[in-house]
Amino acid sequence: MDDDEDDGPPRLPGGKFYMTPQGHARLRTELAAQKMERHRVVDIVAWAAGNGDRSENADYKEGKRRLREIDRRLRFLTNRLAHAEVVDPTQQPQRDRVFFGATVTYYATERDAEVTVTIVGVDEADMEAGKISIGSPVALALLKAKQGDEVRVRTPRGFDVLEVLEITYPME
Repeated sequence: MDDDEDDGPPRLPGGKFYMTPQGHARLRTELAAQKMERHRVVDIVAWAAGNGDRSENADYKEGKRRLREIDRRLRFLTNRLAHAEVVDPTQQPQRDRVFFGATVTYYATERDAEVTVTIVGVDEADMEAGKISIGSPVALALLKAKQGDEVRVRTPRGFDVLEVLEITYPME
């Protein structure tokens, strides 16, 4: 596999990675931090290389391994940001339907539970915080639904019917 290939989730239609402004800012911050960390590790490797025999130099070997990790993450972040489509959910004009950035409360028939989720980018998903990826089966099933609509989604236990109870978007 080519090291420059993106090993993250598949791209959505249009080849873009949709993300909120907050998710985009978080990735930019991480990119800057990784660049600073790389400079620090390069200094350590240069110092370790000056200590003589590199074949038995643990600082040198560990530094080179760490540089490979950082470079891999830098390639990933650079690629992800280059193909990012930043979508601000506060600007969504059609607030009666489910689109990227919507917070949706639905009733899951199979689980007999009311669930609230926010649809975010693949890099922002956090189930504990109720944030699901736009590429997830639940999000894909909910897209374009209106309040009161029922949609079917395939789950590991079979099909479930989700009834959309409420759709909200963040205010400006």
